[in-house]
Amino acid sequence: MSTIKILIADDHAVVREGTRQILEKEPDLEVVAEAGNGEEAVRLAGSVKPDVAIIDIAMPKLDGIEATKQIKALYPTMAVLILTAYDDDQFVFSLLEAGAAGYLLKSVRGSELVDAIRAVYSGESVLHPSIARKVLNRFVPVSGKPGKQDSSEILTEREIEVLKLATRGLSNQEIANELYLSLRTVQAHLSHIFNKLQVSSRTEAVVHALKEGWVSLNDSS
Repeated sequence: MSTIKILIADDHAVVREGTRQILEKEPDLEVVAEAGNGEEAVRLAGSVKPDVAIIDIAMPKLDGIEATKQIKALYPTMAVLILTAYDDDQFVFSLLEAGAAGYLLKSVRGSELVDAIRAVYSGESVLHPSIARKVLNRFVPVSGKPGKQDSSEILTEREIEVLKLATRGLSNQEIANELYLSLRTVQAHLSHIFNKLQVSSRTEAVVHALKEGWVSLNDSS
């Protein structure tokens, strides 16, 4: 089993310590660095090269939104998971536009955080239930307004099918079951989708598809 390297960025030491204790009980998770502010988070992202960066929003020197933007600009394949007490729309949308792969509230259980880390590491999206519907509603294009691109010019019919199921929040295995494909084939399709759309997570891919009108809210029900 490969180890997932993790960076924790939060300005409260007690939160970092508590999070580290939860994560390091898992044999496949390793906390390689902790940051107390946004600038430190960006610097450590470059020096320790974590697989997943867990970032809070309210931090000194550089907030979570700007830290996420800088990390994703410098290290596009690094997964950013937001763990915060804030679910204000402006924060949610800004962070997802910045490239965050997941957004969890600090009210989640330790087991949910562990599952979320593994999910974003494997390219899946993670959104707290109270946030998922906001996101879908926010990124749907104005009715009747066409997207900039036709999906068929970029994605294959099968890739669109996979993306629609991803919009519904299905896991890679559930998508495989739905389409009678192997898990490896679904992962390959998602990898091709990420490459074609120049994104690094399912969240970014779904947001892009919603903006372009390639998938709809009906696909998420």
